[in-house]
Order: sequence, then C-alpha cells, then structure tokens
Amino acid sequence: MKPSSFHPLPGYARVKVVQSFDELANTRFGGGVNALCWARTLAGDFNEVVGQLTASEDIASLDDASLRALRLSPAGRAAVDTLIEDQQRLRALGLAPVLDCIQRYPRDEADAIVPTDVYSFHADSATVETDTFLCSYTESASEGLRNEEAQRCIDRPETRAALLRSFGGEDGAAFREFLHEHCYDLHYDALPGAQPFGFGLGHFWRIAVEYPGSPVPPCVHRAPATVQGRPPRLLLIS
Repeated sequence: MKPSSFHPLPGYARVKVVQSFDELANTRFGGGVNALCWARTLAGDFNEVVGQLTASEDIASLDDASLRALRLSPAGRAAVDTLIEDQQRLRALGLAPVLDCIQRYPRDEADAIVPTDVYSFHADSATVETDTFLCSYTESASEGLRNEEAQRCIDRPETRAALLRSFGGEDGAAFREFLHEHCYDLHYDALPGAQPFGFGLGHFWRIAVEYPGSPVPPCVHRAPATVQGRPPRLLLIS
C-alpha cells in the first residue's frame, strides 16, 4: 500500500508531524498545535481485506478473530497484521479502539439548518481531558480544516436566527443549552478561500478534542464523502 503523503500547508502551525507511535502518544498539545501525524508507508493490501468482508450493514465493527479468519494472500495478511498491531498499540494505552468497515454514515436531511452528521466539519468533545486517535486504511481519508479558516455554524447571524426560530424562545442560557444538546455548537463552515487538508491513507493521527481547560482549540475535521459503487472505508478510531 502506498498512502498519500501529508504535507502541511506553508505556515500551517496547527499540525506537527512525528516520527513514531511513542511520539504520537506522548507529545502534549500546545503552542497552537492541535493535530499530530505519524506519517508512514504501510506494507500490505488493505483493499483485499475489505474485499473479503461480507458485512451487509452500513457500519460493521471488526474484531481480531474475524480478521485472522479471512483467507488472504501474503499481502492481505500483512495488512491484517498492521490492523491488529495498531489496535494493540492503542489498547496498551488503556484505550478501546474500534476498527470499522464503513459503507456509509447516517446523513442529516438536506434541509437541516445545521447538518450534524460526520460529513460536516466538526470538532469532537468530552467532559474530561482526552483526544482522538484515527487512521484511514482504504478509500478517502478524513479531512481537516485549520481553525483560522473555520467558523462555527451558530456564529453565522442568519444560521443562529434560524435556530432561534426553531427553538422558539429567547437567545439566552436555555437557547445555548439547546444548541449544545443538539451538537450545533460543534459544527463549522469553511470560510471563503479555506484550504482543507487530507489526513492521507495509512497515517496515524491524534487530534485535539474540545473539553474544559483544553490548552488548544479542537481539531476541526470531517469524514470523506461516500462515493456510490466504491469499496468501503476501513477506519480505526479511538
């Protein structure tokens, strides 16, 4: 497998490229950096792995046993070894990674005031200190957006006014709670002239999450668009 390379944009201080998983896991976010990328080239045929899967649901989680049971060529077996090893790395940190074979994600209605599905630029959030690890092995990878080129949807006056009409009350504490409960405050629009960047295939990422006291803003990102007739996406996330 030859993954696409990740090249930070000129002056793009939000992303730091690291040289190992140990550096990926132990580097602290700060100085504006809210995304770490262990850029790597992986051996193996990951498309062969997804070609052997028979899941009928839109999103199917894969365990180590089901991966080992696949009848694969040496290249496919090398891909499985990497998929299992990457999960073991995360489990050693006390995390619970999930490897998903994704045909498509649920999508909001086209007329939604603020789409809150994963195809929309968004930030992950938590109530305690944490972050998100992810790696795309097949098909298009996740896409990031630097914070300076993003605007929260609820900060657009016309969008906020439409949400306020839907809420049916005053723009106060109850309305802010309404926005938070529906995750409207976590979704973003790209500003004119923005240059989103791809996470690339095979690269291991750790991105900042919005939580109380975070030293950096959260990493804004989205899932790639689903292309009809293309193989499913293989994604590791924790």
